[in-house]
Amino acid sequence: MLSLLHIENIAVIERADIEFESGLTVLTGETGAGKSIIIDSIGAIMGQRTNRSLIRSGAEKGFVSAVFTELAPELVQWLHENQLDSDENDILHIQRQISQDGKSVCRVNMKPVSVSTLKQISPYLINIHGQHDGQKLMDESCHIDFLDSFANIDELLQQYQPCYHKLLSLKRQINALDKSEQERLQRVDMLTFHLQEIDEAQLKEGEDEKLSERKAFFDNVGRLVNVLEQAYSALDGADEMMGACELLSTASNALGSLADVSTELSEMTEKAEEVKYLAIDLRDSIAQIRSRTEFSPEERTAIEERLDLIYRLKLKYGAEISDILAYAESARNELETLESADEQRSELLREYKELREHARELARKISSVRREAATKLEKAIVSELVDLDMNKVRLAVRVETGTKLAIKGFDSVEFQISVNPGEPLRGLSKVASGGELSRVMLAMKNVLTANESVGTLIFDEIDTGVSGRAAQKIAHKLAQIGDKKQTLCVTHLPQIAAMGKHHMLIYKSVRDDRTYTDVCKLDENKRVEEIARMISGDCITDTSRNNALELIKKAGNK
Repeated sequence: MLSLLHIENIAVIERADIEFESGLTVLTGETGAGKSIIIDSIGAIMGQRTNRSLIRSGAEKGFVSAVFTELAPELVQWLHENQLDSDENDILHIQRQISQDGKSVCRVNMKPVSVSTLKQISPYLINIHGQHDGQKLMDESCHIDFLDSFANIDELLQQYQPCYHKLLSLKRQINALDKSEQERLQRVDMLTFHLQEIDEAQLKEGEDEKLSERKAFFDNVGRLVNVLEQAYSALDGADEMMGACELLSTASNALGSLADVSTELSEMTEKAEEVKYLAIDLRDSIAQIRSRTEFSPEERTAIEERLDLIYRLKLKYGAEISDILAYAESARNELETLESADEQRSELLREYKELREHARELARKISSVRREAATKLEKAIVSELVDLDMNKVRLAVRVETGTKLAIKGFDSVEFQISVNPGEPLRGLSKVASGGELSRVMLAMKNVLTANESVGTLIFDEIDTGVSGRAAQKIAHKLAQIGDKKQTLCVTHLPQIAAMGKHHMLIYKSVRDDRTYTDVCKLDENKRVEEIARMISGDCITDTSRNNALELIKKAGNK
């Protein structure tokens, strides 16, 4: 159960520490006092969506933390499996910090976790029923979820729904193969032509770069021959001019004749020999290049034609040769698929029919479980509604089973009700008033959560549209629920407030031109004053106090 809630800089709450106990705790206060902030704060630690507008004006960050005790064994096991347990096995700490940049920092037992982890934990801890649940009850598409929650068919749905999604995927593949034969043949012809054009080109990766280099050689061959000839002549000599190689050889021989005279001349001789051989190597290298510089108009033409072909293929199939080859591979695979379409379609149809029959069998099992559960749910809800002063109510959970598979099987579900004798059963949205819907929702919540491991139930203003005798019955029902599970109830009704085992007052105050919301636990005297205010408004009289005392006395004798 929720033992402690700490709130900092959330909306108009600067700081609040709220201790909760077992049983029914009522939270009251004037409209706008900040009761919803308490629920929003609890929602934040349960992983619900938040935004920076929740942060108190002028603050950089908002912070909520909670301590839970008496944890369900399933939760203790889950925490251990996910390495989030602590030394205190029966205590759980959850923290969430919200920043102005929209980021959240979440911790479970002081270990950082994601918001999705908080959502995974929340079903073990708290079940919040607010006014939006009444809207869901009015939406017939949600009725199947209420029934499934009671029927406990998660395991069957987890088997069925992957089959259903696979069926949709197979159907899409079959439809793709069912394109008109003319379209298929046109595509085959086009891909065949593309592949023939690419295959005939016999492209090689990097080929275009090498051809471009060779073309650049031919574009500059005149200058190249002239430069090589000049360099060769300078090294080897020409006509009556001695070349550098011969001059360096003469210098080397001259120095060598006196190399033994001194160490310095010996070193010079070695340098001269080295330079001579370098010049000879350079001359020979130039000679080799010069021998390969024969100009071939035929080769140049062939290179230009090849580059032009590659250029045209790039315009059609890809910016690089690798892109063209990749397209060819993709086209080849598609062509193979198209040419074997009939065979693939037959195989997909066979798989589709087998899977569809398996899905139908699972859907039939789900329908059977739903029908059996619907009868039990009807009786359980009616029993609760009788306790809520709806003695003449008739309620039916209609399960209509079709033949077309959907995400939740064959069925559609509708809750129908008759609140007056002689009136036919009709949809909840057509006949139920706001007060009746509140009682139906409370009855369903009591039934649906009876076997859940959740430790805390929260009812946020479920008394909308309720007054008088019906309010008293709802108050008694909440007290009964509180005897089984920790129950928190935000209410405006004095009958419900009087039934609480504990009473929290949420109130606003203004200090230094700033609005603050505070929470305090009421003692018996202050509780009488608060319930008297709920009865008569700001003008509290002895009569309203006596009425408040009478309500509290009746609640104690429930």
